[in-house]
Amino acid sequence: MQEIHIGLVAIARTTFDMALAQEVTAQARTQLTAAGLTLVGSDALVTSTEEAETAIDALANDPPDLLILLQATFADSTITLKLASEINAPLLLWAVPEEHTGGRLRLNSLCGVNLAAHGLRRLGHPYEYVYGAPDDPAVIEKILTVAKAGRVRSLLRRARIGRVGEHPAGFDTCKVDVEKVARQLGIEVVQMDLQNDIFARARTANSDAVEMTLDALGQRVGGLDQLDSKATQGTISAYLTLREWAKAEKLNGYAVRCWPEFFTEMGCAACGAMSMLSDEQTPCSCEADVNGTITQLMLQGLSGEPAFGADIVSVDNERDGLVLWHCGLAPLSMVDPQAQPAGTIHSNRKLPLLMEFPLKPGHVTLARLSEATGEYRLIIGKGEMLRAPRSFSGTTGIVRFDRPAETVLDTILTEGLEHHISLTYGDHVAALTALGKMLQLPMLFL
Repeated sequence: MQEIHIGLVAIARTTFDMALAQEVTAQARTQLTAAGLTLVGSDALVTSTEEAETAIDALANDPPDLLILLQATFADSTITLKLASEINAPLLLWAVPEEHTGGRLRLNSLCGVNLAAHGLRRLGHPYEYVYGAPDDPAVIEKILTVAKAGRVRSLLRRARIGRVGEHPAGFDTCKVDVEKVARQLGIEVVQMDLQNDIFARARTANSDAVEMTLDALGQRVGGLDQLDSKATQGTISAYLTLREWAKAEKLNGYAVRCWPEFFTEMGCAACGAMSMLSDEQTPCSCEADVNGTITQLMLQGLSGEPAFGADIVSVDNERDGLVLWHCGLAPLSMVDPQAQPAGTIHSNRKLPLLMEFPLKPGHVTLARLSEATGEYRLIIGKGEMLRAPRSFSGTTGIVRFDRPAETVLDTILTEGLEHHISLTYGDHVAALTALGKMLQLPMLFL
């Protein structure tokens, strides 16, 4: 797990049991650290607005991935609202239970969180909550889930996506509003010129580096020696160019205009280059689909594994699944271990290099940052990638969603969703939902 920074602020009121509050806070810090989270900020109880200012000074300039407000005892909502308004971090409220002794209410933590939640709700400030003891595994699991989402939010706020060229005419599903992306998600879209920034550099790529890369790729992919060598070298040159550009410009991903110019002017396919980059967790979308790349960045951040954008091209009635397909840009880490990935040519343009294989079986999470309504929504689904032969040439897989395939397809077409949907392996729906709340995105579940 990548390092996640947590700001833990324990709120208390001195008229309650401060000794017990200190004990609960210490337990919380111990459990969170044991779970692999990095705690930042002071461990002192915050009992006044003055002490809240100290906590703000420690966290506001370098906001954590998640701000946990532990209600160590009851307090009104003043401190919570102050911290929430001045620290730009996702918020989780934590209430702890106490024994029913028939005597004094020593903490009254839950009531304090209730007041805080009401105040945040009235302000329209998003938050998550958890109720349980520090040693409750379910509590720590919920915090870890929200913390992962918070880390991805932090990633998005400093992300840079290279948009190489423009989306093709008629592919409005790949349009992007650069200003809205920056305003709502904090992501910078870096416009790049296909000819001058990519093609010109790729044509002068180091020939030794190209050959070394091809030799290494040949250990994983069969049939490279049967393809047009000049075209294959062109794809590898594009990969090396995009990889170096990403490093130099600190780009987190690409949205590439992959046709027709790659075929007509470079004499090769972009697909293989994008496959290799995505496999290295520099996610790439074809057809200059920036929102698709952003979705892959979200999924990759949650899973720690590559993500892939595909078209839904058919219904498999026998398996009650939808067929996902793309020309050949899926990351090689997604290959079915029972299959041998092969280098191939584009089915329409007849040029290499593309990766051809069936996707491996396993649980998958699917998503799309959608603008089908003109405003952002986060589309979320999950299912099982089935082991099956390739349905078509290129890269394919059959997904059985949690709902019938025809129902999922009806939702996609009725809602007019984009034709690209992204996936990563594993069940990350809970964290993705938490991320959607943090970003204040309406959500639609497939």
